[in-house]
Amino acid sequence: MIDEDTRRKRRILVLGTSAAGIIGGLGAAIPFIASMAPSAKARAAGAPVEVDLDGLEPGMMITLEWRGKPVWVLHRTDAMLESLEKIVDKVQDPSSAAPMQPSYALNAHRSIKPQYLVLVGICTHLGCSPTQKLAVGPASGLGEDWNGGFFCPCHGSKFDLAGRVYKGVPAPVNLEVPPHMYLSENSLVIGEEKEV
Repeated sequence: MIDEDTRRKRRILVLGTSAAGIIGGLGAAIPFIASMAPSAKARAAGAPVEVDLDGLEPGMMITLEWRGKPVWVLHRTDAMLESLEKIVDKVQDPSSAAPMQPSYALNAHRSIKPQYLVLVGICTHLGCSPTQKLAVGPASGLGEDWNGGFFCPCHGSKFDLAGRVYKGVPAPVNLEVPPHMYLSENSLVIGEEKEV
């Protein structure tokens, strides 16, 4: 027979062992669960990107990265904006009616402010990165009637200075306009938008 003192010692030993097992299990589970959370680098890659537009002169374009994608910000000149009207009959979706566009891209210049164009620099055909061909005419290397825009050398897709895709090229839709908004007259944030 087991006396009362031995039973008490066994209960204490079982409780102590159980408590140590629970604490050890939690100690092992916490790093495992934490490893499933996105890393700081991954969170930063999806974070909004703020752009200072002060040094971006008319006719200049900058490329930055948002969510691992190249994003172009082009400060269009008056001549660039006028050229958009000249080629309406040459582009597939001149009003950006395809449902993939944000509401503020449903216009001829596909932007919130006409002078600033914000686009994801990835061709909508197979995901290549088009090159900027902002020069007009023969200087662009794309012919006498080229009004400026973007050219994907992989398969020949062409986009105008609003990112609208030309007719008869492999790309099916216009270049993507990412979510963005203006924080001030000269400050833009990519990756966030105001709720309408």
